[in-house]
Amino acid sequence: MSMTIGKKSFGEKAFDTFNVVFLTLFAFTAVYPFIDVLVVSFSTPAAANVYGLKLWPREFSAEAYKAVFDNRMIWVGYYNTVYRTVLGTFLNVIFTVLCAYPLSKKYLPNRNLFTMMIVFTMFFSGGLIPNYLLVKELGLLDNRMALILPGLIAAFSMIIVRNYFMSLPEEIEESAKMDGANDFRVLFSIVLPVSKPIIATIALWYAVAHWNAWFDSLLYISNPEKTVLGNVLRKIVIEGSAQFQQFESYDPTRENAVTPDIIKAATIMVATIPIICVYPFVQKYFVKGIMIGSLKG
Repeated sequence: MSMTIGKKSFGEKAFDTFNVVFLTLFAFTAVYPFIDVLVVSFSTPAAANVYGLKLWPREFSAEAYKAVFDNRMIWVGYYNTVYRTVLGTFLNVIFTVLCAYPLSKKYLPNRNLFTMMIVFTMFFSGGLIPNYLLVKELGLLDNRMALILPGLIAAFSMIIVRNYFMSLPEEIEESAKMDGANDFRVLFSIVLPVSKPIIATIALWYAVAHWNAWFDSLLYISNPEKTVLGNVLRKIVIEGSAQFQQFESYDPTRENAVTPDIIKAATIMVATIPIICVYPFVQKYFVKGIMIGSLKG
């Protein structure tokens, strides 16, 4: 009986074709809303109001982006969001690592108890009002640190990092300690350099969370000069606040006029594109970091 290795049957080819077509259509349904907003943001009012599938601008115009970048509140929101994302992500990663590393050591007294106490916070929290009162009593109202300190360590991220550290060979750390290295030297000189996948993974999680967050800014920040981009976007897109829009009213007789809907589309793209650009640089660490960090523990 002869057998051809590597040759697919008709059923296998049909199944592969169905998979490709189905997944392509599924991916398109997920990506199309983003494409639609992008096309509208680069369209003239007449082209933007045309019904039907929009895959490219029928009449190209960048006036909406000119209007968005001329809006001072967009830049204020950008500054506050970048400040929060950079500082917040840095502190998140540092404190998550400092919490996860000792909990990964079997010789730590009551290690399981401390871990369970942290896991408990994933299911039960104080609630909105106690959190607000805590921030108020700490004197953090209308302070940018109110957007960073309450969520300094995410329990889920800490558990993932802890499990990753537990997967590392203990012999590496033991040899370093025999040479006189203390725990901090071992952590920062040996453990962290070989933990780039998990560090990159949680850093992206924290960065995306900070970039997209707006509700805590709505609660704790009353000064418009300290509000984040997500709140500016919310006020422009949902509330239509004149204070935050600062755009000229639509006049169809004026050359290069833009409608509020085009302005909203351009604002959404301006707020979304930067964080999307970060993904390609850390995506390669995702699978390795999450898989290793979730297997042991």
